[in-house]
Amino acid sequence: MPLQIVRNDITKMKVDAIVNAANESLLGGGGVDGCIHRAAGPELLTECETLHGCKTGSAKITKGYKLPCKYVIHAVGPRWYDGRHGERELLTSCYRTSLMLAKEYGCESAAFPLISSGIFGYPKDQALKVAIDTISSFLLENEMTVYIVIFDRKAYQISGKLFADIASYIDDRYVDEHTDNRSERLRRMSAFRMEEPMPCESPVCDEAIEKLTAPMAVSSEKAATLDDALGQIDESFSEMLLRKIDERGMTDAQCYKKANIDRKLFSKIRSDKSYKPSKPTVIAFAIALELPLVEMKDMLMKAGFALSHSNKFDIIVEYFVERGNYNVFEINEALFAFDQSLIGA
Repeated sequence: MPLQIVRNDITKMKVDAIVNAANESLLGGGGVDGCIHRAAGPELLTECETLHGCKTGSAKITKGYKLPCKYVIHAVGPRWYDGRHGERELLTSCYRTSLMLAKEYGCESAAFPLISSGIFGYPKDQALKVAIDTISSFLLENEMTVYIVIFDRKAYQISGKLFADIASYIDDRYVDEHTDNRSERLRRMSAFRMEEPMPCESPVCDEAIEKLTAPMAVSSEKAATLDDALGQIDESFSEMLLRKIDERGMTDAQCYKKANIDRKLFSKIRSDKSYKPSKPTVIAFAIALELPLVEMKDMLMKAGFALSHSNKFDIIVEYFVERGNYNVFEINEALFAFDQSLIGA
């Protein structure tokens, strides 16, 4: 997955470069800056002294020293005033300059903190938005794995309204299977398919539930032989994916980058028509192709999956698709906020 949001200590990230949220002096400070200097050792400060500072909105690079990375990119983010003093432009420049430095030095992976969101006071939800937008735009044109590293929950925040809207959407649809007793579930399903509810006192209750919850089989003519049956196999997930890409006039690269999928994984899918993807991978491609919900469900079925209202991940994906928002990075922001796995490889 080219862009990932992770919870970790950035000084422990085994990547080619980590980004330090520095101040203009580049001589260390509090927060992430202080942690990185302490973990790297005094040699980092010695090299930083030779750089003679850095302007806000820009970045400079040093060695990693005792850190598990080759380089440290020192990015100077803006202090927040009121949002009308060029803060967004300066923060965007921080990310873009850092990414270009990483590319220049041959880095295949880089890890960022949420720059300016600590003592510099940049609102966390807006800081996250700038980070996602700038990094995702870079990744559409470049091959690199980029991490946004969140140390704890306090350091991460999406828009309060978006969080509340999604929470309400989940509450309206979520089936909590741990608190919903089996007889009540069976009663509801029976009422839906039959005029009278089926009693659940019998020892075959579990089997009845499985039968009622199983997807309805698609009727077809009986195959005379096994060869006939095998000849009726529908197109595979891989075949469907490639067909949809062609129908939308997309290139392979446009599709897998928009899906936040690694190029190597896409190559495996393209070369193997029987490839069995994970559910998040299927959803990633359905989002990249901007499939409506009914077509997304069809693609999931090709890979042996389905959307369920007993799964918060599925409900959150459905929330965005119903609203026509197919930005995989924004969807991942929300999934991360609700402690769900992310979309991609």
